[in-house]
Amino acid sequence: MKKKSKLVNRPNQAKMFIASDHAGFALKEALKEHFEVFDLGTNSEERCDYPDFAKKAVKLLKQKKFEKGILVCGSGIGMAMAANRFKGIRAVVADCERTARLSRLHNDSNILCLGGRTLATAYAVDIINTWLTTSFEGGRHASRVKKMDRG
Repeated sequence: MKKKSKLVNRPNQAKMFIASDHAGFALKEALKEHFEVFDLGTNSEERCDYPDFAKKAVKLLKQKKFEKGILVCGSGIGMAMAANRFKGIRAVVADCERTARLSRLHNDSNILCLGGRTLATAYAVDIINTWLTTSFEGGRHASRVKKMDRG
């Protein structure tokens, strides 16, 4: 019996997007087996530029098609830097569950950036689950998030 994929490639049905460059492609593909996502590409390990995929992802957030998403490159750093250039985007590189949790609790992060060359799939799944199940704490942190969003 063929295993049913959890991939949902329709924006109105998926809960979040995922995108990668060539260095994050293998991890992105593995994560699609664990989460319902709208895949923005890339579609191979052929060299490509991460800012193009970060920009595509940000556009969907700005259009309110999604509230959250995942970007994967070699380290997660390039994707985070590219995404954070846009107002209202709070992209974080998380290499452990604690960082993922704090980014949601205190910073209301809306994009999680992961390193395809630095994280094993099982560990990335744990980080994502923590990130997805942690809510923004608000309170004293809300005014700081508003300041970031103003630019």
